[in-house]
Amino acid sequence: MRYVIASSRKWHAEMAPRLQAATGGEFIFISSRQELTAERLAQIGPRYVFFPHWSFLIPASIHEAFECVIFHMTDLPFGRGGSPLQNLIARGIYQTKITALKCVEQLDAGPVYLKKPLSLHGGAEEIYLRAAAVIEGMVADLVRDEPLPQEQQGEAVCFARRKPEDGEISRLSELAEVYDYIRMLDADGYPKAYLETEHFRLEFQRPALKAGKVTADVIFTRKG
Repeated sequence: MRYVIASSRKWHAEMAPRLQAATGGEFIFISSRQELTAERLAQIGPRYVFFPHWSFLIPASIHEAFECVIFHMTDLPFGRGGSPLQNLIARGIYQTKITALKCVEQLDAGPVYLKKPLSLHGGAEEIYLRAAAVIEGMVADLVRDEPLPQEQQGEAVCFARRKPEDGEISRLSELAEVYDYIRMLDADGYPKAYLETEHFRLEFQRPALKAGKVTADVIFTRKG
């Protein structure tokens, strides 16, 4: 049996060979929109197309022709939409669930295969790596059990995708908020939490909160 793992994040690249060894299935890794086409998937003939992290809309030509499984970092139907990690932490939520759901036309509204708990403590990259390990186990479960997805239950709460300017921290009033904003954006490929002066932009990473203060690495760049 063949399976596809489609992800735009580097920490999922080694998932395919490990899952192949663990399940006996053949796993093909795809990392870009250019590679993910209905034509190529038709050549592969996958049982499932898994999306551990995908920043783009999945076209109907793909999700209607193949069983596509999305992994979303909220307890759906709470938290449909973009930037789930950042939206959760900004709301003071530090425990969540990863939901494996079937891709449908409406965003994050498909039926659910299974859910697994996830801690949101630590930096963003640490959380994404932790989530990758949970997702890997969920993929193995799906391959082994092939559960029928069940419709989502409860009231839908939708998140808006966060913008780079949402990482500006001058309006924050609590040290815990400052710490959360820095850590939730501290991952490769994400715009950092920042402050701006008349001449400089200050970007923050690797924060620590202790003894009534936040310490962090800071990068100064000249504006313009």
